Amino acid sequence: MQDVFDLQAFRPVVNLSTPTVTNISFTLYAVLGVNEKTQILTTFLWLRLYWHHDFLVWDPDKCDGVTRISLPVKKLWSPDIIVYEFVDDDVSQACPYVYVNHTGHIRWDRMLRLVSACNLEIFSFPFDVQNCTFTFGSYMHTIRDVRVSPALTFKEMSGNSKRYLEASGEWELVDILGETSILQFGIDEWDVITFWVVIKRRPVLYVVNLLIPSSFLMLIDILSFYLPPHSVDRASFKMTLILGYTVFLLIMNDLLPSTANGTPIIGIYFSVCLALMVISLLETVVITNVLHNNSMKHQAVPQWVRLVVLKHIANLICYRWQEDSPPPSVVQDKPSEGQSSSIRTSAQNPSSNEGKCTFSQIPAMAELQQICQHLSELRAQVSSTQKESELYEQWCHVGYVLDFLLFRIYLLLISCYAVVIITMWCIWIRQF
Repeated sequence: MQDVFDLQAFRPVVNLSTPTVTNISFTLYAVLGVNEKTQILTTFLWLRLYWHHDFLVWDPDKCDGVTRISLPVKKLWSPDIIVYEFVDDDVSQACPYVYVNHTGHIRWDRMLRLVSACNLEIFSFPFDVQNCTFTFGSYMHTIRDVRVSPALTFKEMSGNSKRYLEASGEWELVDILGETSILQFGIDEWDVITFWVVIKRRPVLYVVNLLIPSSFLMLIDILSFYLPPHSVDRASFKMTLILGYTVFLLIMNDLLPSTANGTPIIGIYFSVCLALMVISLLETVVITNVLHNNSMKHQAVPQWVRLVVLKHIANLICYRWQEDSPPPSVVQDKPSEGQSSSIRTSAQNPSSNEGKCTFSQIPAMAELQQICQHLSELRAQVSSTQKESELYEQWCHVGYVLDFLLFRIYLLLISCYAVVIITMWCIWIRQF
């Protein structure tokens, strides 16, 4: 054995022109972490290497039937197999021994904490599927000295990894694929094996903590349209809802992955939801202005508003009038010129009516004439109040019709947006 140990620095072949064939297999035991910002995947592998040692061959019959022994790996030559995507030191526990068969075949089992670079695609987060590459090959020895090949089929490696992979983590193994190829740098060529490890994220945590609360807030925003805008300050309620959604975005910011390449679609989803809430608030501001500002100015509803809003739009959205308030007419009934002048004359000179003929001829009834004048003023005040009430009711109908129209447009936007998002996520899920 000491003569074999003295040859540690040399590749263990009788003829140096014969390449040493190294067989490689691994089992993915755990996915320790995925860092989207730095594009790094951390995994734990059970790595197994096989190669042949021409000088470690013996006859078991001459050695008491011993067919396999263990020797220190530092005493023997071992292939310098590395993972080309490796970006950090291996801090896993080292295995100091190898098994040597009487035929000269050596098996080295080692644990490998692999920190590798991976091009992570997070656009479909949290329903994303990552495809990371592990390239095994010699670092110094070219294809003339060291050849590599898989010790097991890729299907067997994938089955073993699914059997031993910790199932309680965030990631789930989909498949392990691979192929052998030749890597060329300049005039030198290296024999390598490329493995594609396909892993899928389990989205339950993010659906429960992100999507469902956001959907509830959007549902509350939709239901807030059923608040009567003329008696409840709907704008304050929506402002409080937007404030709560902003706090929710700040809290969930730590759960979302961030990269310099792009933004996940769930981030776009939250931004659009916030924009829809702002649009809902603007709609409430418009309706509040219609209901209060115009009615407080005692302005009559314009004719084109009556025609467009109260007739065409109301019929379009199937707006139903309340039973105690009939729909206002499109064409406002105006009194004739003679009636207007008579009403104006009677309002200005209440004593010119029958009261004047009756009470002016009786000086003793001056108190009754004064009472008649007060009644005329009271009648004018009641008429003015009734006119203001009619104007307010007409503007309320205009506001309600516009509110129904904008609410249906808002529902249409949210429905189309939800269908697009759900369809895109379903397409990505079915791909794997």
